[in-house]
Amino acid sequence: MGVLPPFRVFLYCKISLPHSLGFIHKRYLKRTITMDLKNQIREVNDFPIPGILFRDITTVLKNPAALKHAIDAMQNLVQDVEFDTILGPESRGFIFGVPMAYNMGKGFVPVRKVGKLPAETVKKEYALEYGTATIEIHKDAITPGQRFIIVDDLLATGGTAKAVADLVTEMGGLVVAQLYFIELAGLGGRAVLSGHDVRALVSYD
Repeated sequence: MGVLPPFRVFLYCKISLPHSLGFIHKRYLKRTITMDLKNQIREVNDFPIPGILFRDITTVLKNPAALKHAIDAMQNLVQDVEFDTILGPESRGFIFGVPMAYNMGKGFVPVRKVGKLPAETVKKEYALEYGTATIEIHKDAITPGQRFIIVDDLLATGGTAKAVADLVTEMGGLVVAQLYFIELAGLGGRAVLSGHDVRALVSYD
């Protein structure tokens, strides 16, 4: 499944029409509003290092209409997926994952950097371009056969995303989809996640 086109939100306006017998008929008129979320994402040159064009989502987060569109659109992308729980990596995965879980009546499991969770955890070390990093999940957060959607703000090279998915699998969970607000398609993250159902709302080459 690919990238969603500019998201359309359907607003329903309730009106009352008199019936010939004196009853009230309720009719709903549908109006479509389109917002291109790419236009809401700020581009910052030479951040965090020279030569990098950074996609800044804070301009989406501070705009109530854009934020609502983003959350609603991401939910729409996974309406066909049967799952139990949303799982989000620290920290921007929390921004999108928690409101989605709330709206969809699901739980949320945080994935954090090592040393941030208070109870017993399961850890996963993975390679970075220079060095390694470690993530962890509470040991009691995942039960065998539990179905997860991983939600995060960005899919780039896919290294962290693969580590998260591998950790969930090692703990007995099932990763049934991965959902991202932004995908930097040119960095090859989808190839790293080969075999996974990867979905993104906004994509850049």
